[in-house]
Amino acid sequence: MRKSSFKSPSTRGGKVFRNNKFGGSQGRSRRGPHQGKYIDPKRFVNTAVVAAEEVPFVPENSFNDFGLLPQLEKALAGKGYTDPTPIQDGAIKAAMEGRDVIGLANTGTGKTAAFTLPIIHRLVNEPELGTALIMAPTRELAHQIDEEFRAFAQHTHLRSALCLGGTSMHRQITQLKRRPQVIIGTPGRLKDLFNNRHLHLNKVGIIVLDEADHMLDMGFIQDIRFLLGQLPDKRQSLCFSATLTPEIKQLIHGIMTDPVTVSVRTSETSDQVEQNVIRAGSKEEKEQMLEELLKQPDFEKVLVFGQTKWGVQRLADNLTAKGIAAEAIHGNKTQPKRQKSLKAFKSGQVSVLVATDVAARGLDIPKVSHVINFDQPATYEDYIH
Repeated sequence: MRKSSFKSPSTRGGKVFRNNKFGGSQGRSRRGPHQGKYIDPKRFVNTAVVAAEEVPFVPENSFNDFGLLPQLEKALAGKGYTDPTPIQDGAIKAAMEGRDVIGLANTGTGKTAAFTLPIIHRLVNEPELGTALIMAPTRELAHQIDEEFRAFAQHTHLRSALCLGGTSMHRQITQLKRRPQVIIGTPGRLKDLFNNRHLHLNKVGIIVLDEADHMLDMGFIQDIRFLLGQLPDKRQSLCFSATLTPEIKQLIHGIMTDPVTVSVRTSETSDQVEQNVIRAGSKEEKEQMLEELLKQPDFEKVLVFGQTKWGVQRLADNLTAKGIAAEAIHGNKTQPKRQKSLKAFKSGQVSVLVATDVAARGLDIPKVSHVINFDQPATYEDYIH
């Protein structure tokens, strides 16, 4: 076992637990129903890490250069924002001009502000645009987008409606009746609201697909296509994704006109993040080794991934019983409880968040010291993301 050392401003080290019986060549034929396809353990290892001098990004613009509304500049100043991130630097101006935009960037690079700021600017200046519709793959990500929108739009008249599964549809219907200028939601719930005639899409002037690759991975393609088919032909389309797969290219081909592509995606895995595999002979031993790791002082804020909803909850409960403050997020918890757990982790009330990949992917959680895959990821792409 190798101790992770600080190599990155955001993540110190990543570890993948692996039962010995699934290692080596035997793994191809002995994988369980939740194990996913076989992945060579060597792909999870990057121990020869040499700290390199990080070259700071120098943006071409400051937020003041974009010509954003004074209300937005006030909100940005209140949050202490001065210089945009690479995806913001490349996408904001084009989006403000009404261009269709394809933004390729990793999670945690500021994608949300890259589309919320131009949307607020345009809707205030051009109310005839109607409504902005933002689709996201998970409840947590949609909630995060709504929080950021509200923070940026606090000095404007704009309102939002948040449409998610696992929460009261009655409350969402009430929000929609107030004619919000921005609608944020997951594809399944948006489709349900449309089919029940509570959501009207005939006046959508801006459409955003956030984490598009993840939405397709989760099987939302038919719901997305259905919703896109209800929108006016004349609109602005913004698509943000970590990857540009053939499926995404096919999806956006028919909805975009002469799009601007902004690509700031980094390499598959950071060379500055130490990664390793820890082998365990049994489930009991694996859990004991995890507890020992989490009690080490440098494991300050740890994200632990598990494969199943039941397994994630059980692991969080066991860690808490052993004196390690942990919370869990997964599909079996109600949305308010999931948000409460996520807030406790972000604020530092608990040091460990145990999550399924579906619940946590795409979230921007600052200052995570370690990421641990307690179960092997289903795919290598999930591990990278």
